[in-house]
Amino acid sequence: MRLLSLNCHSWIEENQMEKMKILAETIQEKSYDVVALQEVNQSINAETIDGLIKKDNFALVLLEELKKLGVTDYQLAWDFSHISYGEYEEGVALLTKHPIEAKRSFFVSQSEDIANWKTRKVGGITIRYHKEMISFYSCHLGWWEDAEEPFKDQFDRLCRFVSKDEKFFLMGDFNNAAHLRSEGYDYILSKGLYDTHLLAKVKDDGITVAGQIAGWDENKQDLRIDYIFSSVPLEVQESSVIFNEKNKPVISDHFGVELTIK
Repeated sequence: MRLLSLNCHSWIEENQMEKMKILAETIQEKSYDVVALQEVNQSINAETIDGLIKKDNFALVLLEELKKLGVTDYQLAWDFSHISYGEYEEGVALLTKHPIEAKRSFFVSQSEDIANWKTRKVGGITIRYHKEMISFYSCHLGWWEDAEEPFKDQFDRLCRFVSKDEKFFLMGDFNNAAHLRSEGYDYILSKGLYDTHLLAKVKDDGITVAGQIAGWDENKQDLRIDYIFSSVPLEVQESSVIFNEKNKPVISDHFGVELTIK
């Protein structure tokens, strides 16, 4: 199984279509089983195509780019949590080429006001993979010390929504750095989840943010804040950072995380 997670910073990037094509070409090349995307934007005023999804939805346009490459077997699940930059509906997405048995999305923030940029939703799918049912969640959570929307509360809500009886992966931008002790990263591990980066036989430094970005305006060091967590221990062959210039060109203010599981 191959997985990819990326905060794609969509429609905010310069040369966005060029970067999207790099993402599409990489998905074609790697043939990921599941792709989890965060900051998947669409214009508030764009034409609605299907349910909530509008014509310029970043993930929908990505599917169109994949079709141009002859890749037609990916399905999309998307929902949005809040308005960003005054013009976009910002959400999370999951793409998979396996049968989707269920889709879900739910608020993990106290706020459910889409006008509040701190409002957070998690999106999930359950797929059938070689006769096994596995769930995947695309997550974009808040910060540990946020007085209004603390990470601990959001993660506790997330845990209440996920079934303890299912095999699942939490993928995405958790906005909590791995090097900070007794904060969000350690709290996640205290819930019995496994950091697949640590399980990997082959891995790099895991750094997914270099320098200062939105939400980390005073950051002075490289950070690992994007992860793929598993509910069970796994035989992970490789965990690597992608779209960091060393491994594919940079296409977002976050680098991606890709995983190969035996």
